[in-house]
Formats: sequence, C-alpha cells, structure tokens
Amino acid sequence: MNDRVQIDIVDGVADVRLVRADKMNALDNAMFDALIQAGERLKGEAAVRAVVLSGEGRAFCAGLDTSNFGAMASGERSGGQGTAGALVTDNRTPGGSNRAQHAVMVWREIPVPVIAAVHGVAYGGGFQLALGPDMRFVTPDVKLSVFEIRWGLVPDMAGLVLMRQLVRDDIARELTYSGRIFDGEEAVRIGMATRVMADPRAEALAFAREAAGRNPHAMRAAKRLLNLAAEADQREMLMEESREQTALIGSPNQVEAVRANMEKRAPSFSEAEI
Repeated sequence: MNDRVQIDIVDGVADVRLVRADKMNALDNAMFDALIQAGERLKGEAAVRAVVLSGEGRAFCAGLDTSNFGAMASGERSGGQGTAGALVTDNRTPGGSNRAQHAVMVWREIPVPVIAAVHGVAYGGGFQLALGPDMRFVTPDVKLSVFEIRWGLVPDMAGLVLMRQLVRDDIARELTYSGRIFDGEEAVRIGMATRVMADPRAEALAFAREAAGRNPHAMRAAKRLLNLAAEADQREMLMEESREQTALIGSPNQVEAVRANMEKRAPSFSEAEI
C-alpha cells in the first residue's frame, strides 16, 4: 500500500494520499488494492473521526492506467481488474460492489465524514473515486470528466449510482454521453462538487479537524442516516431517524456536548465503538 497510498493519522484525522505522482495517480491493479486496503483499515479505526482523501503531485487521479487501454486496443478483453467477464462474476461485497466498485464505495462505507480534495485532473475512474467521499473540495481550474465514453465504455466504478444522488438525471446523462471536461466552478454549480477553493487539501483538513471535535457517536449516526437516505424509502428513513436519536439522547457524549456548549469549553468525548 505504501507505494500507492499513504495514511497519516493525527488527532483523529486520517490524511490519505495517493502517491503515484509520476503517473498522475492513475489506477492500476496495485492502486485498486491499495485504495481498498486503506478504506478497509480506516473502517476499523475507532480513533479516526474524519478522513481526507487527496492526490500527490499534479493530479488527484488521472483515471485508469493507459496501459490497460493498450491491451484493449489489441483485442484483449481485460482491464484494470482482470478479464471483462470477471466484472460480473467476481465476488461482491455485501453492498453489491465488485473489486473496482469497492475501491470507490469503501469511502462511502467508512463510518465518519470523508472529504475528497481534488486538484489537477480527475478523469474517468479518478472522477468516480472522487464521488465516493461525502464531500468534494475542488480548485477552480480542476479538470473533471466522466471520460469513459471516449474509450468506448461506460462508468463502472459506482459512478452512475453516486452521480444520480448529486445531480439532475439529464445532467448525469449529458456528462456521461459527451465525456466532456468541466471545471470546478461548473462542478459546484451543477452539484458535483461541494466547495471551490485555491487549496482544497488545506481546507479539507481544516474541515476534518473541526468534524473530529464533534461527538463521534453523533457523527457516525449522521453518516449512517445520510447513507440510508440515499436508498431508503420514507417510512424506513423516518423510523431510523427516531432510532438513532433515541440512542444519542442522554448518552455520555451527547451530555458532554451540551455541557461543553453551556460552559463554553472544548468537549472531551469518549471514542465511538466500532
């Protein structure tokens, strides 16, 4: 993992960086493995209260390593995850993801807020990777694209599942059908990005540190509810809101949050259970 993804954890914030800078953090088999390993590790870290995902060098992630397309051009039915047939037949996670999809969805499954700090380019699989986190902080001049159509393909790393939660159906279709490149300002305007700023990583780390100072049980409950809201029906969602709130009210960390606010001091929370 260390030659593809690095993790530093300080004061509850996991700073996760793609470090294949010489290849603009392109997705090869080792990168897929490293992303999954990193996400799975952080899912089990009780001390982690927020996560920032970014890329070293000139780009967040340029997409699938172009060597895979060379193989396709020669007629081989293979890609970044093995044979084409394996995309369907590979073992899937309980959430329904194959290996490549899990490299994206694992960031949604991490039980605390995850912020993607996106600069340079995020094309194709790199763009889909940016959709996995809860939020996307981007530079004004970042170049984004649902690039797969240019290679004669469709997004297959959970991109369509996640895009439909962010933008209107016709916008998702237009971007998917065209493969055009758009910048950070447009991404915020249409709903693909959360904020636009000069230094997304610094801002994401600042947001993460603030989130890490909140009641960790409430943060995890909020993420469970927000994830559920993306797929649950109204009746299920209303009941789950009530269950989560009932568990929080009067709990030690919730009482500490109230006392700290009333006493105008920093709270001292116990860790959330895994």
